[in-house]
Amino acid sequence: MAQIPSELGQLFQGFSKLNLTERLSRLQSLGILNSDDLDYLKKGGLKDFSLGEKFIENVIGYFQLPLGVATNFRIDGKDYVIPMAVEETSIVAAASKTARWIREKGEIHTSVVGHEIIGQIQCAKVKSFARFKEQVLAQKVYLIELANREVAFGLVNRGGGVTDLSVREIDRGDGHSMAIVHVMMNPCDAMGANIINQVCEFLKEPIEQLTNEKVTMCILSNLVDTKLTKAKVSLRGVDPELGSKIAEASLFAQKDPYRAATNNKGVLNGIDPILIATGNDWRAVEAGIHAYACSEGSYRSITKWTWDGEILRGEFVAPLVVGIVGGVTALHPTAGLALKLLNVRSAEELSRVAAAVGLTQNLGALRALTTEGIIEGHMKLHIKNLTLGAGAHEKEIPQLIKKLEEILALRKRISLSNAVEALKELRSSNSPP
Repeated sequence: MAQIPSELGQLFQGFSKLNLTERLSRLQSLGILNSDDLDYLKKGGLKDFSLGEKFIENVIGYFQLPLGVATNFRIDGKDYVIPMAVEETSIVAAASKTARWIREKGEIHTSVVGHEIIGQIQCAKVKSFARFKEQVLAQKVYLIELANREVAFGLVNRGGGVTDLSVREIDRGDGHSMAIVHVMMNPCDAMGANIINQVCEFLKEPIEQLTNEKVTMCILSNLVDTKLTKAKVSLRGVDPELGSKIAEASLFAQKDPYRAATNNKGVLNGIDPILIATGNDWRAVEAGIHAYACSEGSYRSITKWTWDGEILRGEFVAPLVVGIVGGVTALHPTAGLALKLLNVRSAEELSRVAAAVGLTQNLGALRALTTEGIIEGHMKLHIKNLTLGAGAHEKEIPQLIKKLEEILALRKRISLSNAVEALKELRSSNSPP
């Protein structure tokens, strides 16, 4: 991969003010993208239906999302260009703005605790759970070695593979027990969904033979609490009133599930666009994060911000399992280009970057909510969408944007009907007498 320059903070100054051609040229001049990458992007990405036919069924075309880059991110002392595929106005701008604030006043540190993903082998109704557990655990080493030799040998060669087995009991509520075998596996740089499912299916027959019980289901779990990604942000020199307000807003999300749901959606505003851009399964990550948010008995925030009078500290903790090899990540040209932009060397690094961006996005949202409110900043960036919705032509858009900004400043709100009416007035004033 290309070596991205270390001082992207300076090199990306004014990046948002450049037009599309200038942005692409800047990325090329930095050595991040080459001429082939630029040609691919200028042509609008994938045009050939044949690749889509290989991904899903009944293909009729492609649905494309805008692909942008968030700037100013320095994570664990390394500068990153963050590719984000997303349709929602203000996400890229807010991420870049907040990353610059952190860069000036603080730092971002990340880590991953644990390496294993989880597969589940279910026996819906066992005759004796105690005997089932004893029989499985007595042959644990044999089952692990068998799975690694026959199925997960590729992972073993890369330092991964099946590492452990455990057995859980679930009370069915009908006087019987359900038995679940948890298969732990290190997927290395893959997300690991396909291989863990294969391992569980393979172990079905040996477990049935060992226990004389019927295996009823084999499937991975997206609640991977055995592999947690953490991101921490600390900022100094924050206005005390602002620091206190952000901490209070965070407490609201920690205590109230109604607020926590919206808070966590805002965190995922930073994470999902990276996963989509890199061809990762964002639905699996979201399922795991939301399940983890409920793991203590009530839905809660996956972020926490505190203010001690001097330092504003934030933390993200959740399962965030991704891959940089296999699946769409390896096959989709845009996913490959996004990984090239990121310059990550492992799946864990990608996970850490995504967590850091999610936490940064959360900080930006809390800062907006506790100062000017969410509407003003979001709607200012949404104005261009309103001009398009109103039917403005290319030459009319600059004038219409100016008029809508004036309306927003005066009324503190704006809608499509405002854009339609303003466009009518603009055309009326520009028409010949």
